[in-house]
Amino acid sequence: MLAERLPALLPPLTRQESLEVTAVHSVAGILPPGKPLVDTPPYCAPHHSATMPSLVGGGNGLPRPGAVSLAHRGVLFLDEAPEFSVRVLDALRQPLESGHVVVARSAGVVRLPARFLLVLAANPCPCGRHSLLGSGCECPPSAIRRYQARLSGPLLDRVDLRIEAEPVSRAELTGRTGGGESTKLVAERVRLARERASARLADTPWQLNSEVPGHELRTRWRPAPGALGEAERDMERGLLTARGLDRVLRVAWTVADLAGRGRPEAADVAQALQLRTGVQRGAVPAGGPL
Repeated sequence: MLAERLPALLPPLTRQESLEVTAVHSVAGILPPGKPLVDTPPYCAPHHSATMPSLVGGGNGLPRPGAVSLAHRGVLFLDEAPEFSVRVLDALRQPLESGHVVVARSAGVVRLPARFLLVLAANPCPCGRHSLLGSGCECPPSAIRRYQARLSGPLLDRVDLRIEAEPVSRAELTGRTGGGESTKLVAERVRLARERASARLADTPWQLNSEVPGHELRTRWRPAPGALGEAERDMERGLLTARGLDRVLRVAWTVADLAGRGRPEAADVAQALQLRTGVQRGAVPAGGPL
């Protein structure tokens, strides 16, 4: 449910983005009838039985776009992620880094755009009850390890936010706890944050925080003095990779943009670390922007 609402939180596609998405959908033959231009972020949720060609592109003859390209400028949602083939999941690593996928076949080589927001949903074990107190999980430890190992370390290193979803209480299910923020309200906050990032990145090859190379974030757009202390200590202890540090920096910039701050402070980096590791870090602002 949360994943399906993500496209509505993203700003409408720009003219150039619309042309990119429309071209991919046209080649794939799934352009909606009567709508020659796609102007909203796409949403793609393939089944866990999806093959490699259906996910990254390919097929017989001239390669066709896969799910990673159909989700270009939008959301790619993989429900029951550990049920996907390990080989298929690891194929996501290259487009997550480069924003495109290159498919080579005997008929030719095709370079397809694939800059998407990846959302993975996974149970803690095959039966789904491993982390619940008194749940009665009967999965042997070896089965739990095999199940969780299907999401490889290199793939998880490219996942910026890791949230453990708690079971819904009866009060929440019946709506007695009060409503949350509306999609429209959150979408407006996202739009303003995107505008701040766009203004900062004007006259550069990048448009979003996720596209900025780590070197530029560490030299050209530095966070507040001392803000990276905890993240650097985690890196020295081997708890954070170099890629992980870059991604924490990007998330910290997004947190700062959502809060309307000029650059990330220690609390913004602490929140980015907490969202990545699930461990409370330092002073995270109460009721933070995320």
